[in-house]
Amino acid sequence: MSIIRQDAWTNDEDLILAEVVLRHIREGSTQLAAFEEVGERLQRTSAACGFRWNSAIRKKYDAAITLAKKQRKKGKLTQSDDQDQANYEVEASEEIAAIPVVNSVVEEEPEAPASKEQRAPVSDMTLEDVIDYLQTYASKLGQSNQLEDENEKLKRENGKLKESNEKLKKEIKVIKKEKETINEDYRTLINIMDRARKMAVLPEEKTN
Repeated sequence: MSIIRQDAWTNDEDLILAEVVLRHIREGSTQLAAFEEVGERLQRTSAACGFRWNSAIRKKYDAAITLAKKQRKKGKLTQSDDQDQANYEVEASEEIAAIPVVNSVVEEEPEAPASKEQRAPVSDMTLEDVIDYLQTYASKLGQSNQLEDENEKLKRENGKLKESNEKLKKEIKVIKKEKETINEDYRTLINIMDRARKMAVLPEEKTN
């Protein structure tokens, strides 16, 4: 006859209980069947397993339970994926339980309006959603870095164009001065030629 344990539950046993219950939910089984399976594995009564689940464990895995129910409806998972998915749900729920502590600090600062994807409840997110989000974030980050590089390149080109423009302005000023000097020299030359012509004409008139 097997010995029925009545000692305190350990963290490992709590994880086993959560893993088995979540798997039964995904497979469309009942929680009672899950409690019986856990009882056999841990040498505890199914009633003790049920009491432990409802009193201490269930509230920690609300998000994982919702996810398991959605997957049961959609039929996404195969039997070969059960163990890996259950481990993921247990780990994800533990991380989700810590989120409110972080948000309590962040909420003191004003936040920009969330997008449709950001407003989605955590309980509705799947592993594929998380992967898509991370890929999108990485893509946007890469585009941002590319834009920054292009912006720096345009700034350098703009600086060179400004220098070239200033140089051209100086050259234009020099050319204008040279043109004015040439014009003055030309007018002076015309005046000298006019005086010389007049001086050449006057002696001829006196002779006549």
